[in-house]
Amino acid sequence: MNKWLNRDLISIADYSSEEASFVIDAALTLKDDPGQAAKLAEGKTLAMIFEKQSLRTRMTFEIAMTQMGGHGIYLQPTDIGLGTREPVMDVARCLSRWCAAIMARTFKHETVIELAEYADVQVINALSDWEHPCQALADFLTLREHLGEVRGKTLAYVGDGNNVVHSLMLLAAKLGMNCRIGCPTGYEPDAKLTAAAQLCAQETGAIIEVLHDPAAAVMDADAVYTDVWTSMGQENEREERLRIFPPFQINAELLSHANPGALIMHCLPAHRGEEISAAAMDSPNSVVFDEAENRLHAQKAVLALGMGWLPD
Repeated sequence: MNKWLNRDLISIADYSSEEASFVIDAALTLKDDPGQAAKLAEGKTLAMIFEKQSLRTRMTFEIAMTQMGGHGIYLQPTDIGLGTREPVMDVARCLSRWCAAIMARTFKHETVIELAEYADVQVINALSDWEHPCQALADFLTLREHLGEVRGKTLAYVGDGNNVVHSLMLLAAKLGMNCRIGCPTGYEPDAKLTAAAQLCAQETGAIIEVLHDPAAAVMDADAVYTDVWTSMGQENEREERLRIFPPFQINAELLSHANPGALIMHCLPAHRGEEISAAAMDSPNSVVFDEAENRLHAQKAVLALGMGWLPD
């Protein structure tokens, strides 16, 4: 029996260490040889539910389906009204009758969980307030391409302890990569999720730390990562965050504490001059747009595996 068929991706925690590595290997395979899945989705449709704006998520999922011979249908917030115009469970049941898979970019993580509970097809978390697993898979695909084996190397993240951090910590722990989170006091990632990542890290030899000194967080790091200081839905906190976060900006001074040639990473969209300087963003060490490209390949692998494909 193929354990990947209709396999949901709600959280990085859904994967074992071996499974997470397998998905990244599958993404590398499809990036090098896209023909392996060229007709896999022929006649199939992906429902793409969006409660938030999107460039990379919409483009990469839709392109992935097109390249596999299928297509995606974009459902904007006003099309559905999840949980208001219609219960999430009813939406999931209807979409399951028409579509081969559902991806959802939502405000509440519980919405994705409920979609998966009532859908009979694969459900993919394309971003929630709790996690961003597709981004983490693309990031570690990028790290694999540039660093080779990630086990034993160090990823530093500086900024807000948000949904992206949650997925990065979990995936780093599963793949044996050290992960240091540098954030202001009061803006740490969730304590229970951090503890879960640290527990997982005990099995792989990784070290997961949360620090409040940005220089200590990036010390001797092989890659330095950031995200916007104010996420969607936090706009009323913007002025306060702009006052607190400047020491955590990725710039030449902060990067001087990392390993020479350390990769510079950002999930985008970026606010140049806030969480990252323009010089760092455009540095030869920046792999920001490699990450953006790799969203396509990582998500295509998740979709292809869910439709029954296995690498040659």
